Formats: sequence, C-alpha cells, structure tokens
Amino acid sequence: MSRIKTAAIPSAQPSGKLVIRTARTPFRWKGAIPYVAIFLVWELFSRFNMAVQWFNPLFFPPPTEIIRNAWMLAETGMISASLWSSTVRILQGFTLGTVSAIAIAMVMSRFRHVEFWISPLLNLTGPIPALALLPLFIIWFGIGEFPKVLLIAWTTFVPMLAYTLDGLKSVNPLLIRSATSLGASQRQIFARVILPSAIPNILVGSQVGLGLAFSALIVSEMMGASSGLGYIIVDARNYFKISNMFVAIVLIGLEYSLFSQLLKLVEKRVMSWRKGGIRDALGK
Repeated sequence: MSRIKTAAIPSAQPSGKLVIRTARTPFRWKGAIPYVAIFLVWELFSRFNMAVQWFNPLFFPPPTEIIRNAWMLAETGMISASLWSSTVRILQGFTLGTVSAIAIAMVMSRFRHVEFWISPLLNLTGPIPALALLPLFIIWFGIGEFPKVLLIAWTTFVPMLAYTLDGLKSVNPLLIRSATSLGASQRQIFARVILPSAIPNILVGSQVGLGLAFSALIVSEMMGASSGLGYIIVDARNYFKISNMFVAIVLIGLEYSLFSQLLKLVEKRVMSWRKGGIRDALGK
C-alpha cells in the first residue's frame, strides 16, 4: 500500500479550543487512474468479445495483444524511428505555426489596415481541412519534410492567430490608460500590459492548435512518407495488420497527451496567479 502523508491543520471551534485536524495530501499519480481504467475496460471487453464472438476479435484486439505487437515492432526499430520522425515534425511545425501566428497577430492588432487585408484571406482558407491541402503542398513543394512541416504549421497557425488576436484586442482599456498616465512608453505598455493580458488566450489557442497539429501530422505521414506514426497506420492497413494499426493509434494518443500535459505545466507556471471558477469558489 502507498503511504498517504497527512498534515496538521489547526482550526478554531466555537468553544474557543484549538483542534488539530489532519488533511490528506492528494495522490501524486492520480492523473494516471483514468488511463488505467480505460485500458482495463478495453481489455475486459475485448476478452469477452473473444469468448462470445459478437464481432471479429481481430477488429478490436485487447491491449495485451497490442503491447505484444508493439514489442515486436520495437525490436525491429520501427517504433523508435517513427516516434522520432513524428516528434521532430510536430515540434518544427507547431513551433513555426505558433511563432508566426503570434507575430502576425501583434501586427494585425497594431495596424488596422493589415487586419483589413489579411482577415478575408484567413476566412477563405482557414476552414479548409489539412487532407484537402496536402496534395497541393506535395505538388507545389515536392515529397519531403518541408510540405509536411508546412502543413502542420498552417494547421496550427489558424487557431493560434484567432485566439491571440482576440486576446490582444480584449485587453482592458483602463489598464492601458493607467499605464500611459504613469508615463509608460508604447513598448512598455505592450510588454507589461497587453501581452500578459493576452497570455491566457494564447495558451488556450496553443492547446487547440496542438490537437489540430497532430491531425495534420498523421494526414501528412499517411501520404508520401516512409516513417512516422501515420506511416505505420498505412503499412498496417495495406497488410491488414489491425494490431499494428492500434499500436500507432495508442502511441499517437500517448504522445499527444504528453505534449498536452507539458503545455498545461507551462500554463500552470505562467498563470499561477489566476484563480477562479466554481471549483475554486466552492472547493474550499
């Protein structure tokens, strides 16, 4: 059994006596409980289906079978090479799209005529899915890493630009006027008032952009790639290796969860001052 540490918390009673209460510290790895529960239910359902034959068990293998196939793929070096290729692509594309979106949003928020010309273009091209753009990117830029990274960057760029621009525009005007009255320069106002106020929107946009970036990553790797998690899915489809397909799907989910948690850690660190919502109001 794992030890649960307790901390002494003094509390005042109506009688005036000081009573020491113990508070349980939260379990460090409690965030892993939903993942374990999901895979446990998955395992039980798949094993039950193998016994009663509701449908072909090959179409929905249990996690233990997927782990066995993952081990076999890992011995060939396919998983490590694919994880490395996908990670490099997602980092390059996501970083490029995020930095570009923040830079252009700053310009659009500062100059009205820039927003006047760019906004219609984004409204026309923003809703186009990555699957429709990839063939054009391959025709324009050839088969290689550049069109894949560019597709991921574009898919990240659109939501990041929208959220960042909204954050820059929603700054309280009283804060800007107060800083101006205190003698702050335009650069100081932007660095110490506008940008910090827009950080919550930027972080939300990064979470949205990350999910879309992974979708674009898999789409790009399923067409014209020789490595990556999307390539494993295509290879498994061609040879009807359903378990290998699930290996890639699980790895995609785990890798996205890892990147998402890293973004949440950054948000928690940067936004440590912000508290609110019903949980903070009623959870005391």
